[in-house]
Amino acid sequence: MCGAETSSPKTVKVEGAELDVCDNCADFGTEVQTQDTSSTSTKYSTSSSSSSTSSTSGSSSSGGGGSSRTRRSDMFDDMDELAQDYDDRIRNARESTGLSQEDLAKELNEKASLIRKLERGDVLPSDDVQTKLERELDISLSAGGSGGDEEWSGGSSTGGTTLGDVVKRKD
Repeated sequence: MCGAETSSPKTVKVEGAELDVCDNCADFGTEVQTQDTSSTSTKYSTSSSSSSTSSTSGSSSSGGGGSSRTRRSDMFDDMDELAQDYDDRIRNARESTGLSQEDLAKELNEKASLIRKLERGDVLPSDDVQTKLERELDISLSAGGSGGDEEWSGGSSTGGTTLGDVVKRKD
């Protein structure tokens, strides 16, 4: 993560992604226990030599991103993404039913301040509150087809997406 080269990187899971990092960056995630260390070092490589990839783990992880075709499924694949305009959807549905924020809060057995914060977009609804809102207002707060299942077409020449493809600089 910091870019320092290390002879013995640790495999750490940071926000759902497994990364080979130095000892200092290992504090940012939880260490992943592996049975075979050689299979971990070749996991991201495009060559068959595991010794060369461990010394250049920073460049091999971005170059080997093309192997994401065989990506394992994780818990995020089964989750629906919250729509960007969830606050407008809640407000419009509440107003169309003629309910005040306080009345909706009573129906949901929640506080009126939570409804106000949700409609302003200050807080994200918990799964429980999202389910209650969808059921009561007969709306969907999920992103729907706005990018959940489709692959992003951007990426490097190897077909994989690197951090440089996504990050916007503040120059």
